[in-house]
Amino acid sequence: MEHDGLPRELGAAYDAFSGYLSGERAVSEHTRRAYLGDLHSLLAHAMAEGATGPKDIELGTLRRWLGSQSQGGASRATLARRSATARTFTAWALREELIEVDPALRLKAPKREGSLPGVLQSTQLTRLLDKLEADAAGGEPLAVRNRAMVELLYATGVRVGELAGMDVDDLDPDRRTLRVIGKGNKERTVPFGVPAAVAVDDWLRRGRPVLAKETSGPALFLGARGGRVDQRQVRALVNGLFGELGDTSASGPHALRHSAATHLLDGGADLRAVQEILGHSSLATTQIYTHVSVDRLRRSYQQAHPRA
Repeated sequence: MEHDGLPRELGAAYDAFSGYLSGERAVSEHTRRAYLGDLHSLLAHAMAEGATGPKDIELGTLRRWLGSQSQGGASRATLARRSATARTFTAWALREELIEVDPALRLKAPKREGSLPGVLQSTQLTRLLDKLEADAAGGEPLAVRNRAMVELLYATGVRVGELAGMDVDDLDPDRRTLRVIGKGNKERTVPFGVPAAVAVDDWLRRGRPVLAKETSGPALFLGARGGRVDQRQVRALVNGLFGELGDTSASGPHALRHSAATHLLDGGADLRAVQEILGHSSLATTQIYTHVSVDRLRRSYQQAHPRA
C-alpha cells in the first residue's frame, strides 16, 4: 500500500484523505499524486517524532518538517506547495473530527518565487510555427498533428493535460472556440485564432483519418498507433522544438501557456479575460504575468530613455 510503514491511525487518515481528493475535491491524478507524496513525507516525519495519529501533529511538527525540507534543498516553490498540502490536510482532518485544533492556522509558508519558465518572444514562436507548417506541408500525419497541437497550445494557453484529454466534439469550428475541462473538472470555453483553426482543420482532414482506428474513440489528437496522444509525447515534441530554436531557455508545453498569457497582456487584453482563458481560479495567479510584462517594459525603458 502507498502508506506502508505508517502507524494504523496515520495510515487510515492517509487513505481517507486520498479518497477526499479523488471524490469531493475531484483533483487531477497528477495533483493527487503530488498531494499524497507531500502528505506521506509529513506523516513519516511525524511518525519519526513519535506521532501515532493525526492528533499528535502540532504546529512545531509542521515547522520542523518544512525546516528539514528546506535544509534538504527544496525550493521556495516546493516549500510553498508542501505548506499548502499541510494546511489542506489539517483543515480536512479538523472537519472530519480527527483533530480538535488545526495546527496549521499559524503556519507561515515562504512566498513562491515570481519567476516563470522562459517566455518565448513572438519572433521565436513565428520561427517555430513556420517550421511546423513547412513540415506539415508534406502531409505526413504526425507532422500535421504536431503543427495542430502546438498551434492550439499557443493559441489557447491550455495545459498539456487539457490538450491530451480533448475530444473532437470539444471543437466548435464555426465559432472558433474550444470546450476545455480543466482542474477540478471545471469547464471553460476558450477562443482560438485563424492559424490554429487552419492547422486543426488540416489535421482533421488529412492526419487524423489516417491514424484513427476503431479503438481511437473521440480523442482529438492521436498517437502513432491510433490511441489518444500521451502527455509525455507532447512534452517531448515541444522540448525538441525549443532545442532546435537554440536561443531560448524555455522548456515544456507550459512555456507556451506562459507565452500566450504574457503576449495577451502585452497586447492589451483584460486581466480577467486572461484569467478566464487560462482557467485560473484566482486572479492573483494571473497577475504573475503582469509582473513579467512590467519587467519587460522597464528593461525597454532603461535601454531607450536617455535619462532612464
